Amino acid sequence: MSAPDSLPGLDLDRLRAHLDRELPGLLDGDLRAELIQGGRSNLTYRVTDGTGTWVVRRPPLGHVLATAHDMAREHRVISALAPTSVPVPRTLLLCEDPEVIGAPFYVMEHVAGTPYRSEEQLRALGPERTRAAVHHLVDTLVDLHAVDPAAVGLAGFGRPEGFLDRQLRRWGKQLDSSRSRELPGMDELHAGLGRTLPHSPAPAIVHGDYRLDNVLMDPDGTPTAVLDWEMSTFGDPLTDLGLLVMYSEQRDADLLSAPTTGGAPGHPSPQEIVGRYAERSGRDVAAVDWYTAFAYFKLAVIVEGIHYRWTLGRTVGPGFDRIGSVVPVFVARGLERLARPSGHSHSED
Repeated sequence: MSAPDSLPGLDLDRLRAHLDRELPGLLDGDLRAELIQGGRSNLTYRVTDGTGTWVVRRPPLGHVLATAHDMAREHRVISALAPTSVPVPRTLLLCEDPEVIGAPFYVMEHVAGTPYRSEEQLRALGPERTRAAVHHLVDTLVDLHAVDPAAVGLAGFGRPEGFLDRQLRRWGKQLDSSRSRELPGMDELHAGLGRTLPHSPAPAIVHGDYRLDNVLMDPDGTPTAVLDWEMSTFGDPLTDLGLLVMYSEQRDADLLSAPTTGGAPGHPSPQEIVGRYAERSGRDVAAVDWYTAFAYFKLAVIVEGIHYRWTLGRTVGPGFDRIGSVVPVFVARGLERLARPSGHSHSED
């Protein structure tokens, strides 16, 4: 683990002083920390005093989009879900004062578990446990979408009316904020999604980035914690399903910013994932192709923003020099999904 003066984005002396002030008696020895790799957006650190271990989340360094990286929002939804069947870490503290470590942040408990990011990891798990892990992943998503927001203090967490239209406009603005090069097909994909908006089902709490490597699993493939709630809201639950389907596709896993795992032995097919979700949730999933195309568009925008931060020299971690090449892949696959002549979505015009 890193010494206090060698960790980008986290001043451990200032963090220690703040925790001693707000949570007296929590810490024993000196703090040490390490950056947890794998995330491509908010920065996540594992922090220990030699006895206890915690996790600190803060926004990325440098270029930050206006509606992204809201620490208070992420802290609020995790805290609210604590008494539900959705596994989340226990939150300890939210600090919205950027003077403490240079940005707002929050502290949560460290939960044991593995985020399965690759086919190789799942191969080591074996076909049966891989299948169980993905089934648990789907079932946990169903549990999340069944939570009553008002019952857990999340009334007003989002505006479900006009959700998809507003999301498309928001992501278009996010793209414009990070546009630094020509992106063939991106505007075509955005416009095509707008022309074929499906009717949304009953709203639910939406994770916004739901995939296997954002969920910690125990050795048996049971979820121990759902992580990375920075894009959570109250809206169309099928946006989560579309993203999960996208990451379950078995194609060019090495190209994706968060690798697909669909080729691992025992991994359920995208069709089986959709079927399990539909059966357990009771929702109509006929428009899944539209939601999957939308997932490709959103990820293209996110990755383009990360690429832009990298070009400015403001992104921490390895692999960012290659991440820009992923964007055209997302765009092409989004257009492919949207062009499927299945009648899975329809215009509201």
